[in-house]
Amino acid sequence: QVQLVESGGGLVQAGGSLRLSCAASGRTESIYLMGWFRQAPGKDREFVAHIGWGAGSTYYADSVKGRFTISRDNAKNTVDLQMNNLKPEDTAVYYCAGKKVLRSIYDYWGQGTQVTVSS
Repeated sequence: QVQLVESGGGLVQAGGSLRLSCAASGRTESIYLMGWFRQAPGKDREFVAHIGWGAGSTYYADSVKGRFTISRDNAKNTVDLQMNNLKPEDTAVYYCAGKKVLRSIYDYWGQGTQVTVSS
């Protein structure tokens, strides 16, 4: 099994920055893709970004493109999300998730970390 733990959330003013980190443990050799999702109050969970564990290729949701950067450190088994130029609409619980190869859904989920952006 794989365990994921997010950290780095907090309160920041609009225009500020935060860096989230996700630490993976367990059978991390099974991970093919790591992603970040978020869920705001009263809203559905939405995709933010993902990164290939091996090749490091990235993909971003249009809402965060140019502001957020996803990265990974294979030696440390961590995935980070650098968030710049934060907006109040970025306020949400942020989750990291892992997907095994040949899977259509994410297999592993963290418990989430709160990000609050004030006006």
